[in-house]
Parts: sequence; structure tokens; C-alpha cells
Amino acid sequence: MSAPAPVAIVTGGSRGIGRGIVLALAAAGHDVVVNYARNADAARQVGQEVESLGRRALLVGADVSIAEDRQSLVDRTVSAFGRIDLLVSNAGVAPDVRANLLDASEESFDRLIDINLKGPYFLTQLVSRTMIDLLAQGVLDAPKIVIVSSISAYTASVNRGDYCVAKAGLAMTAQLYAARLAEHGINVYEIRPGIVATDMTGPVQAKYDDLIFNQGLTPIRRWGRPEDVGRAVVAVATDLLPFSTGQVLDVDGGFHLRTL
Repeated sequence: MSAPAPVAIVTGGSRGIGRGIVLALAAAGHDVVVNYARNADAARQVGQEVESLGRRALLVGADVSIAEDRQSLVDRTVSAFGRIDLLVSNAGVAPDVRANLLDASEESFDRLIDINLKGPYFLTQLVSRTMIDLLAQGVLDAPKIVIVSSISAYTASVNRGDYCVAKAGLAMTAQLYAARLAEHGINVYEIRPGIVATDMTGPVQAKYDDLIFNQGLTPIRRWGRPEDVGRAVVAVATDLLPFSTGQVLDVDGGFHLRTL
């Protein structure tokens, strides 16, 4: 009898970077739990694409900022598949309004911290405990966790400070869990996308077209694509980096380089 397929949870998996990650993992042989918050139609479409690749998809509506939803996401995954080989913590939102740092509201800050930082932090805690239990039962072999952050973890955008603070917190979250989970054989990685063409970046396309193609913002002069991030996740998921943990994988067209 063949070994069961590895199972990945991808939060925010119905659109944008999350969708790219889901499809890349399915193509690499993973069954995928597609988590979404509101857009059930988009999740269904992604689920159909996963199945067209010969893999199973489980669609789970859950808001990662809510403890009960996080528990439901994990419980439904284990109930359906009996395992979690990979968590890709990708769900995140942009500010409702890009507000000057001196005018930004506490309401916006609280919303972004809850969804973009608190939710992933405690979902990682919950999945880590589950993975440790499954390792003790002999169900898993070298499970992994990927936290998708952003170049905003270290790049100051003064009209969306709340977003930057949340992403910087995610970078430390990856470091903390990498240090804590290494003794259990669970490697943790931070993937740091740059400027990627998604619904979130659509409203600022003209601005970034100019910066990328005319001003050389990135040494690789093109927009990033969701599948670029998906490939990086697959490299982790297929154990191509077994002696690395806490590693930051920049998928940013070279934005992070300092050049003269």
C-alpha cells in the first residue's frame, strides 16, 4: 500500500499568493486544506483546481484571528486527513485606508495585529502542538512550518505603519518557533515576498510599474507572481532545505540587496 500523501494547511489560500502556494503544493503531490475567511466561491474554484491536479482539497472557512476558528481549522484537518505535514501561515489583510502615520487609527492597528500577527502566532502554536503529538504517534516525519511575511517586515512605509509592524512581528514569530521546535524535528521558515501581482497590489499597479521598470527598484525588473512564492514553499515542503531552520527566503526580485 502506498504511503499517504502529505497534507498542507494554507491559510488565506483562496486568492493571490495563497492560491499560488496551494496549486504549487498540489502539483508537488500534497493534499491541501484551503483556508479562507469570506470568499467561498474563490475557495471552491481553487479546490476544483487542486482536484484537477489529482489531489484532495478540503475547504475550511475560518478567521485566523478568532481562537475558535483556529481550533476548528486544525480539528477539521486532522479529522479529514489524520495528519498535518505542513502549515503555511499566509493569511493577511491590508489596511482599509492607507493613513499617514500621524493620523492612523487604533481600530486599523488592532485589526491588522489581530489578523496578520496574533492569528498566525497562535495558529502556529496550535499546529505545533498537534505536530508534536503526531510525531510521537509515528504519523509524521519531519513536518514543517512556513510563515509568509513581506519585505514590509523591514521596509518602512509611513502610510501603513500597522501593516509593517505586523509583518515585523511575523519575522520574529518565525525565529521564535524555529528555536523552540528544532528539538522536535520541526523546521520553520520565513518566506518574504516582495512586490507581487495580486488583488492587494492592484490599486498601486501604476506606481510600482514605474518603480520597477523605469527606476530599477528591483534588480530583476518584473513583478513577482504568486507562483514564485509557491515554488519557494515547495522547496521547503519537499525537504530541499533539511539543515536550515529559522531561514529567511527572500522572494523579492533582489529588492533586499543594497547596491552602489
